[in-house]
Amino acid sequence: MKILVTGGAGFIASHVADRYIELGHRVVILDNLTSGAMDNVNPKAIFIEGDITDEERVARLFEEHQFDVVNHHAAQMDVRRSVEDPSFDANINILGTLNLLKAGSKTGLKKFMFASTGGAVYGEQQQFPADENHPTNPVSPYGISKLACEKYIYYFSLEFGMTYAIARYANIYGPRQNPHGEAGVVAIFSRKLVEGTAATINGDGLQTRDYVYVSDVVEANAKALQHQKSILFNVGTGVESSVVTLYALLASAAKTDAPAQHGPAAAGEQRRSVISARHAEETLGWEPKVSLEMGLKITYKWFEH
Repeated sequence: MKILVTGGAGFIASHVADRYIELGHRVVILDNLTSGAMDNVNPKAIFIEGDITDEERVARLFEEHQFDVVNHHAAQMDVRRSVEDPSFDANINILGTLNLLKAGSKTGLKKFMFASTGGAVYGEQQQFPADENHPTNPVSPYGISKLACEKYIYYFSLEFGMTYAIARYANIYGPRQNPHGEAGVVAIFSRKLVEGTAATINGDGLQTRDYVYVSDVVEANAKALQHQKSILFNVGTGVESSVVTLYALLASAAKTDAPAQHGPAAAGEQRRSVISARHAEETLGWEPKVSLEMGLKITYKWFEH
């Protein structure tokens, strides 16, 4: 199949593109390189530097390549930036996604795969872990934009007959994650430990997240690609880990007893977030394989070198 991977020079999508190429698919990567890097781009992929918010460019790209599948990871991912500038977030996440959906609907796109968010879409959880039927009450513009995209994808699937695979991700970590800008805490802590500088934990550090290793996420994308029907599914471990625990495991991987500092709590940060992946296990035959301790060791070694 011919697959467009948006954000394919970035952390998660570059791994997904690698796997699709390994499976024998033809991959085109669209990335504006604001947070991605050419070092992440598979040489067997066709790389196009461009932005999903450029409607005319996107339309021409679809006309030229006639994609079978879109795997859409390009996004504004910074929750705090979304709070500061909701319009910026919506322009990239909602209007950018609409550009892809419109272009796909005009060129016979068969499947639209979308990287959504488990934590931000559910908001402050009522059940732990949250399954896909949990109420969706996002508490940030980022979560709202991702949920809006899910609804648009559902509409386009009804209107134009394309199937979809919407993956609601937990907190993903692993090699290639950018420790700057919109980075996850694992990348930030890893870089600090490599540099020998003090890491800062927001608040008391007892806020919990569901951390899933990137190779497990890649395998979920591989299985969802083959799935014949439309599906919305969580990608997580179902296990809560606090930021304090996360730092301790990374410090152990770094063989240091240097303590972290504690700073003020981040405004609007969820206290607990953990999602159930039972639906993915039952429907796709997917389950996470990499333990948090092992994944953090591998990740730290990558940052070290």
